[in-house]
Amino acid sequence: MSFTVDDFHDLIRLVETRPEWRAELRRLVLTNELLTVPDQLAALRARSEEQFQALAEAQQRTDLQLATLTERVTALTVAQERTDSQLTALTERVTALAAAQERMDNHLTALTERVTTLTERVTALAAAQERMDNHLTALTERVTTLTERVTALAAAQERMDRQLTALTEQVTALTERVTTLTAAQERMDRQLATLTEQVAALTRVVHTLTVDVGTLKGKSLEADYRSRGHAYLSRVIRRPHVLTADELMTIIEDARDRKMLSDIEAQDLYETDLVVRGRRLEDGTEVYLVVEVSWGVGPHDVERALQRARMLSHIGLATIPVVAGEHILPEAHERARQSQVWQVTDGRAIPPVSASSPN
Repeated sequence: MSFTVDDFHDLIRLVETRPEWRAELRRLVLTNELLTVPDQLAALRARSEEQFQALAEAQQRTDLQLATLTERVTALTVAQERTDSQLTALTERVTALAAAQERMDNHLTALTERVTTLTERVTALAAAQERMDNHLTALTERVTTLTERVTALAAAQERMDRQLTALTEQVTALTERVTTLTAAQERMDRQLATLTEQVAALTRVVHTLTVDVGTLKGKSLEADYRSRGHAYLSRVIRRPHVLTADELMTIIEDARDRKMLSDIEAQDLYETDLVVRGRRLEDGTEVYLVVEVSWGVGPHDVERALQRARMLSHIGLATIPVVAGEHILPEAHERARQSQVWQVTDGRAIPPVSASSPN
């Protein structure tokens, strides 16, 4: 009968349940060398532990020796450092002593030179003393002479003091007068400054009044032309009719609706002093006068009349630019003549072609 796998597993279970069979099975399966391996391993482990213990003890002894050696090296290092410090200090002291000795030698040399010099100076002073005695005698004689001269000068000084006192009194009086005059001058300066400010203020007021009066005159003249335009402008066109605000607005707004005028151009036309409709004298065609009225007509009035007349002509209206006023400045007269602008001044209408010079 063959030995199967099941038989092998049954054998393993029997060996596990019967520990005493294991040694016998081990003896049958293993060789003698393999059977002695556990004992050899145990002996080897024991020897390894003994050697390890010996090594550990040797390492401890080495550590103690090393620690002792380290302490000795540290002590030697500290001692060496103290020795180096002491040697450095000693070297510095020796250097200082050498320098001090050198300074002392130099000082002693200098003292020797000074003693020699002093000896020479004492000798010289003795000779000088002798000369001074002789000089003092001469000075005594000169002092006597000077004393006499000082006495004379003192008398002269006394006379000068009296004169100086008199001059001082005069200067004091003059100073008081100058102070009084200075105060008066300052008062006058303040009054003059006040008057100057008042004149400047009056000048500004007069200028403002002049502008205001000019503006009022211009407004009055404009109202006069608006109410009596037919009388003034009949010399320029026939049947003159001053457009009312509504009529002018209709023309401007219709042109704005047709995009023929911008908002800025429309606003500028609204500021025209007068727009007068009539018939041209030559052929009777309808024409519009664009009139700028000012008490004193200037170049800017001419420019405004030209600009606004061009705006109306752009929307299909025949226009004539006109400036009107009490008088016209020479430069405005020349500009109007060159630009074909009519001038109406002092009740007279001057066409551009015949304008020659202002009155």
